[in-house]
Amino acid sequence: MPAAHTLQPWMYHCLLGLLAVAGLRINEALNLRNGDIDWSEGVLTIRGAKFGKSRLVPLHASSLDVLSEYAVRRNHLFASQDSGYFFPSRRGARLDEGQVRRTFYRLSRHIGIRGVLASRGPRLHDFRHRFAVQTLLRWHGNGEDVRRRLPVLSTYLGHAHVSDTYWYVSGTPELMEAVAAQLEKRWEAHR
Repeated sequence: MPAAHTLQPWMYHCLLGLLAVAGLRINEALNLRNGDIDWSEGVLTIRGAKFGKSRLVPLHASSLDVLSEYAVRRNHLFASQDSGYFFPSRRGARLDEGQVRRTFYRLSRHIGIRGVLASRGPRLHDFRHRFAVQTLLRWHGNGEDVRRRLPVLSTYLGHAHVSDTYWYVSGTPELMEAVAAQLEKRWEAHR
C-alpha cells in the first residue's frame, strides 16, 4: 500500500483486521479512543454505538499483540498531535469513513477481489457479516445449541434485539444448509 505517511499501511492493516476478527461496525472502530482498550484484560469498550448503546468486546491475545505494535508506531508518529483516536487521520483527528471506504475499494481492486470498474463488490460491512456467519457455523459444527447461544452473539454484535441476529441464519445459504443438516439428524434420531 503506497503511504502518504508511514502510519497508513499499519493503520489499515489493523483497522481492517479488527473489523474481521471482532465483528465491529466501521463507525465503532473509527470512534475507538486510546483509552477504550483494556490491554491487561484484552477487552475493547465500544461506546455510543448504534442506538447509543455501549458494550464490551473481548479480543484474542494475538489481536491485542498486533494492535499494541500499531499503537507504539502511532504514538511515536503522533505524539505531538494526539487527538485520542486509536485510528487517527494524518492531522490526528478521527478518520473519515468515506475515505476509509474509498481506500478499501481501491485495495480490493488492487488485490483482485473487486473488478477494476466494478461498482459492486465486497463492502466493509461484509467483515461483520462474515464474523457472525462463521461464529454460527462454528457453533453448528461443534454441535452447540445455537438457539441458546444466539443471545450471546447478539449482545457481542450490539444488536438491539436477538431477532436482528436471526437474519444471519435465514439470509445465508451456508447456515441454512447447516440448520437443515442438523434438523435431518434430529429427525432421523426420533424415527
